[in-house]
This record gives sequence, structure tokens and C-alpha cells, in this order.
Amino acid sequence: MTRIERRNDELNAYAEIADDYARERAAEIERAVGDGNPVGPLAGVPVAVKESAASKTGLRRTMGSVPFRDSVAETDSTFVTRLELAGAVIVGTTNTPELDHKTTTDNPLRGPTRNPFDPSRNAGGSSGGSAAAVADGLTPVAHGKDAGGSLRVPAAWSGVYAFKPTFRRVPDVTRPDGFADDLGVRSSHGPITRSVRDAALVLDVIEGHHPRDPSSLPDSDDCYRDAVERPIDGLEIAYTPDYGTFPVETEVRETVADAAEAFGRAGATVERVEVQLGYSHAELTDTWLDLVAANLAAMSEWLARHENLDLLGEYREEMTDGVVELLESGAETTATEYLHNHVVRTAVHDAIEDVFEEYDLLVSPTVCHPPVENATEESTLGPEEVDGESVDPRIGWCPTYLLNFTGHPAASVPAGTVDGGLPVGMQIVGPRFADETVIAASAAFERVRPWAGRYDAIRD
Repeated sequence: MTRIERRNDELNAYAEIADDYARERAAEIERAVGDGNPVGPLAGVPVAVKESAASKTGLRRTMGSVPFRDSVAETDSTFVTRLELAGAVIVGTTNTPELDHKTTTDNPLRGPTRNPFDPSRNAGGSSGGSAAAVADGLTPVAHGKDAGGSLRVPAAWSGVYAFKPTFRRVPDVTRPDGFADDLGVRSSHGPITRSVRDAALVLDVIEGHHPRDPSSLPDSDDCYRDAVERPIDGLEIAYTPDYGTFPVETEVRETVADAAEAFGRAGATVERVEVQLGYSHAELTDTWLDLVAANLAAMSEWLARHENLDLLGEYREEMTDGVVELLESGAETTATEYLHNHVVRTAVHDAIEDVFEEYDLLVSPTVCHPPVENATEESTLGPEEVDGESVDPRIGWCPTYLLNFTGHPAASVPAGTVDGGLPVGMQIVGPRFADETVIAASAAFERVRPWAGRYDAIRD
């Protein structure tokens, strides 16, 4: 807690610090250990939770947005409940972009989350506060929720590990719409850590069926901690630099290509493949934005009807321009247009499955561009151009969202650095339900290309 107090003003990783609660909780666990009472596998481990995606009773849940600045959680989310049953200590909530609408972290209430490797640059998003907190040593474990790369993008830019499970391997009891993720982008809760082993330990705690989540998967027999030690000899790994359509900065492409070859030293084979998605990166990005816009508009309409909260009326001028744009465009989306987006999703799903007919895993750059500088007068966005080609700055430089179309498990491992020390990540994708294979490959990569020493570069 002392380090959080000392460093958070610079990084802006935490939205709220639960100092008193965390100290009381830690003391309870210490007494239980001293009395010889059983404690869980995460006993005493500090965990930060993403403010917009998980609730802890008594802590604010503003979603980085002025209309919700006074909102306080009245219940614990399923993710938090499972963590605490395992002995974890919730130390606070982390910063996000407004309503999680983009893959950089900046919002009207708190401003940008700064990258621990270069505070002039952004930590990525939307779980940017969580990734920055882990990278800087402000917590060993942080929670995130990933609807387009929100775990993997900030992990790549902040030089840490993140894991997005198969859709609904980790349950999400959302209300009032418990089916929203089935119809839109497939979001997943997951951990951000410095090591694969720590992420595996958390996954063993949080995965498993929940009857209140209509899409929740049955309990798995897999033990992710065991998967960390599993060899990957004989695995056949496909590598794509761009999914056949995304522009990638040369330094990112070269760094990730070199990192992918490391799997060979762990006993696997790596072969470059051509992925045929059937759509341009611009068309794919528009599809993701259309789905997110429709879901945001539905939320806005529900709030107007049931909570007397008119986002576009009373609060239009106080919200980020990008949020207003999505709310307006989502309100105009027809049912036919919405359903056509699922045709695009299906094509992406089939293209990824085509790869898995011949290979065990697929690896690629996590993102196509190094960390961007934080804006000083406007809300920070990603790059508008990558390798000389225009992209949507909200998410068009992040092929991560393809796996939210499909629900496949995917991780981001630190692949190396560019521009004198800025982190970039490599994405590891597995077939649906092959989460343990992604963990095994992540751990094997960490053994042959350890990244822990890079945290020494972070200014104390």
C-alpha cells in the first residue's frame, strides 16, 4: 500500500485505493494463518480490480464517466467473490477509458493512465490501470475484462502477461442484460500478472460454472498450474504477422517475428501462414464498433427508461466525443444491420478455425504499433496511421478484437522492446476450450525468453 501511495500520483493507475479495507482484510488473514485455520490459495495476495467491470461493495464504480461519478457498488461481482473466497485482498479499483469504449486509457474524470516504462506514453486500454499497476509493482495481480483486447492490449504496451479465457470459461453475471455478450462482442474476465504462473493460479480460482450466467461453461477438469509445467514438444504453431490485412509497424513486426522463433527452442515448430479473413481491416474494425455502439445505445436507452438518466441529453457535453459518437450511431443501427455484423464474425471464426485444422496454436503481434504519447488537451487515442496506412485510432490497430468476435482463448506475452525500451507483445491464440494449451505455450515461451528483468528499467 505504501508503494501505491508513493507511485500512483504519477501513473494514475488506481481509480480508488481501498487502504483501510485492504489492511483490515490482510490482518484477518494473518490471524487465520496464525491460528492454524485453513486459508485459500490466494491468501494475502493483493489484487486490483478494473473499476468499470467488477464491483466491490463500498467502492465507487464510475466507469470514468461524469454521469456515474457518484455511483457506489452495493454488491460484490462474481469475480471478486471468488477471489476473496480464495483469500485475496482487494486493494482498489483501476482506471479505464470512459465506458471502456477504446483501447487507450484516458477519461474525463481522472485523465490518462501513464506507461511505467515511459510516463509520457499511454498504458493501453481498456484495462490500462490494471496493466500499469502490475508492471510498476503496485500489485502482483490485477483483474481486467476484455471485449476487444482490453486485457491483451495494455499488457502488450505495459510489458506484462494477460490471459483472455475461452468465452465464459470465467462466468460473468451481468444485469439487466445477461445475454448481451452472446449477441455482441464476446467479452471475458481474466488476470494480468508479471508471470504466467501467477495468472494460472488466479485462473484456477475464478473459472467454473455459475448458474446465473446463461452462457457459463461447465466446470473444467484442467488445472492451469499443472499446465505451466507441461512441455510443448511437438506442438505445431502457426505465425501470422498481420492476419492478412492489418498494417503493422516494421519494428513491431520484426520484434514479434523474432520472438515467435523462440518456440522452436522449447520443442515446438513454427510456420508462417496466410490467414484469409475475407474482409479488410477497416471493414472488420467497423463491425466491432457497430456491435459496441449498439450495446452502448441499448444501455443508454435502459438508463433513460428505468433510471431517469439521459446520457445524450443532460450529459452530452461532459462525455468523451468518441462515446457520444458511439451512442448516436448505435441508436440508429437497424436489426438487419446488427445481424449482418454476425455474418462478418462468422467469417472470422471460420478463418481462425481453418488455421486450427492444421495447427495447435496461432501467434501474432498483439498490437500493430508501439505505445502512443498521452494527449495534453484532448482524450488520448491510439495511432491514426500504422505503417503509412490509416486506421481507426480507437481500436483499428488491435487485431485482438478478432478473438472477441470468436471467443477463442488468447494471451499476450511480452515479446521485446522497441524505440529504446517501449514494450510490445505477442498474442498466443488457441482453439476454443484449449486454454491450458495457451497457458503451457505461454510458460514455455517465458522459460526460453524470460522477461522479468525488464521491470528493472521502471523508474522507482
